[in-house]
Amino acid sequence: MRKYLSVGITAFALTSGFWMGPVNAAEMYLTDQGHTEIRVSWSHAGVSIQTAEFDKSSGELSLDKDNVENSSINVTIDTNSLSSGFDALDTHLKSADFLNVEKYPEATFKSTSIVKTGEKTADIVGDFTLHGVTKPITLQATLTHLGEHPVGKFLDYYKGNWIAFSATTEIDHQAFNVGSYSTGPISIEIVTEMKQEN
Repeated sequence: MRKYLSVGITAFALTSGFWMGPVNAAEMYLTDQGHTEIRVSWSHAGVSIQTAEFDKSSGELSLDKDNVENSSINVTIDTNSLSSGFDALDTHLKSADFLNVEKYPEATFKSTSIVKTGEKTADIVGDFTLHGVTKPITLQATLTHLGEHPVGKFLDYYKGNWIAFSATTEIDHQAFNVGSYSTGPISIEIVTEMKQEN
């Protein structure tokens, strides 16, 4: 199963109407690795679009339904978990030519603000650190679920409250000193399910 970044990034479709569910202020949610995908895609010299994903990531969301501006999300990505399905490409992308995962084993996102943009959408602004460089980025997020997980009727693991969302953004990889000879933006898509911590 391919997993694409997007970083939990956020339950963020934070509209008052969205938070009418069984959620209390300042509740903590943790990403479920089996249902979190962080995907990246880029143009290969204008010839084709290539994709890969980070298979390992973790995130935590502190959700305050009464004051969503006080909510926050932090995400950590294992850069060595990048997988394109082609070993030679993976080795090159992890090398010093690009991610240099030996020196920079993690990429992180820490939200700094949340701005509602619709009933189920929001912009999550935060600091993204990649390859030792930190720059602000904005994730366009869409909330897809909040409340009890429907699978909880059948499996105990899914009992309780869950939140799910998708988020997208683009970054200029050269601004993070990742690759000096390729051009064009890197598209990032994050899809995640997060379980409320008891």
